This record gives sequence, C-alpha cells and structure tokens, in this order.
Amino acid sequence: MGMIRLIAAPIRGIARSRLFQLLFVVAIILLLENYSDNNAVFTQISDELDKLVDGSMQLFSQYFRMRTFTKSILTVGLMIAYVYLVCLLILLLMREAFRKMIDKIGRHNLFYLRNVIARERGIAAYRAWEPFERIRPASIPQEKWEEAFAWPANNKPPYPPLAQRMLWGAISYLIVVLAIAVLLQQFTPFPVLTWLGRLTGAWGS
Repeated sequence: MGMIRLIAAPIRGIARSRLFQLLFVVAIILLLENYSDNNAVFTQISDELDKLVDGSMQLFSQYFRMRTFTKSILTVGLMIAYVYLVCLLILLLMREAFRKMIDKIGRHNLFYLRNVIARERGIAAYRAWEPFERIRPASIPQEKWEEAFAWPANNKPPYPPLAQRMLWGAISYLIVVLAIAVLLQQFTPFPVLTWLGRLTGAWGS
C-alpha cells in the first residue's frame, strides 16, 4: 500500500493542478465537439450542453448588454464551468464509492487486506491526533480529553450533522458573495447588486 501511494503521489499532484484540470475539461469539450457525429451518446451530451449554455446566455442577455467579445467569453466560460461541475460531481461520487468499497474490504477482510488498510488509516489517525494531544493540559486525563473533544462516549461525532454543516457553508458563501457584490457596487462601475436584484425578481416571477 505504501509503494502504491509513493507511485501515485506524482500523478495525484498533477491531477490536482488547476491548469491540468482546465486542460482536461477543454479536452472533454473538444472531444464532444469533434466526435459527436460518430457517437450517439456524445451527440446527446453535446446537444444538452449546447441547450444549457444557450439558455443561460438568453437569461443573461435579458439583464446585460452583450457584444461579440462578451458573448464569446461568456459562452466559453459557461461551457467550461458546466463541464467542470459535472466532472467534479462524478469525481465526488467515485471517491465516495471507492471509500465504501475500501470500508467493505476492510470490514470483511477481503483479499486479506484488513491489516494493511487498518495500518494506513491508523497512521493517518495518529498524525491527525498528535497536534490535538499536544494542547492537552497535564491535569486532564487523556480519556476525558478525548471524550470531550474527539470521540464522545455516546459514539456520536463531535461535530454538527452534514445537513447543518452544508447549511452553514452555504450561508457563509452567500455572505462572502454579497460582501463582494457590495464592494463592486460601491467602488467599481459594475452595478452587481442591481443585476442580482433583477435576476432575483425574474426567478421570483
């Protein structure tokens, strides 16, 4: 397992590069554009992507004055953004499925890999636990310290549920977006708040 991680480290580093991700998304778009006539699946995906981009362009054109340069940039940007989001969603689903598969292999000791998986996860858990243990006062026993902050006695994780964390994350992103919109409205010639108000009114109607 350690040798596999060592070999996969450079590949993972390249895959995490933003430039590589951009090139990968552009390659997918070019693949859909060039081979859509020879493959029914590619044709359907390409048509749906074109419809999505065209619909977004028509929506934006109702509130923004778009000329040739703006249309070109926005069309390319929307196409890249939509394909990137789809790839990101697929990657998240594949990662979650891979984790579930590894959990099942370790739980049932398939291929006798339980010890290897447990050792790797034990090392990761120790590395995450070590900074937490450094700040424990000597007067507090380790069991009480971990029960209070790391692993409670009721076996419930010491952090809010996923839905609550997602809600707070969405609220924090919304606050940041609104703050940036206020700054752009006040200090730049772009009336972002006015545009957002028009879009909100259109969606509400």
